[in-house]
Amino acid sequence: MSRPIFVVDAFASGPFRGNPAAVVLLEAGDTPGAAWMQSVAAEMKHSETAYVQPRTDGAFNLRWFTPEVEVDLCGHATLASGHVLWEAGRLAPDAEAVFHTRGGVLRATRPREGAVQLDFPTAPPDACDAPAGLLAALGIEKAESLATTGKFFMLVVPDAATVRDLTPNFAALRALTDVRGVYVTAAGDDGVHDIVSRCFAPAVGIDEDAVTGSMHCVLAPYWCERLGVSEIFAEQASERGGTMHARLEGDRTLLTGNAITVLRGSLEA
Repeated sequence: MSRPIFVVDAFASGPFRGNPAAVVLLEAGDTPGAAWMQSVAAEMKHSETAYVQPRTDGAFNLRWFTPEVEVDLCGHATLASGHVLWEAGRLAPDAEAVFHTRGGVLRATRPREGAVQLDFPTAPPDACDAPAGLLAALGIEKAESLATTGKFFMLVVPDAATVRDLTPNFAALRALTDVRGVYVTAAGDDGVHDIVSRCFAPAVGIDEDAVTGSMHCVLAPYWCERLGVSEIFAEQASERGGTMHARLEGDRTLLTGNAITVLRGSLEA
């Protein structure tokens, strides 16, 4: 069976920037199974591969896989999925994309051509002690430590230079059994972006995620309260780099970023 596949650079300022995601379009009734999905994700080697399948109610089922595991929430691959549905004509340009996922019902709209806005649940972090060995594995001497869901932690460091200059020990991070991932963040330093961050998650097969939508559902409530605002412009300082706009609306975070298709093809296996 042949299945369409796309590679989309999400939260990207241009091709080969932002975070690449593979998006596989499945037809209704197609049941390839989780093992096949995981094998494709391992073959693609992107931080996430998304599988989109139409439902009878006009919405879509959406699943995400890293090269090693299935995950409950992923921002950039959801943005990429919405972009593909509109670009491939599976949705009208002004239609809302509704996704049923392991992380709940998510929505996406198209505020302008090439951009996607995601409607995600806000996930405010809670103060905590940093797990033993976490700061050392990152090469950080001091940070404010907060916890979010799924053994992910957030570290607030004194300045953006600390975020940009991090050279983590990924083997040490992977060995921390109580840590699935960590966000490191600071106030912005370029007069354009309000905050800067990076995301590391070697325990789920992603040493460093290029641009992480779901992370900003954690960062946005923290930084909006700290800065006294309701929206922020964020930079993720990975090697590829990426940006997004995050706005709080009640218990939801609206994430907006650009998307660019860089590959169209078909899976034949």
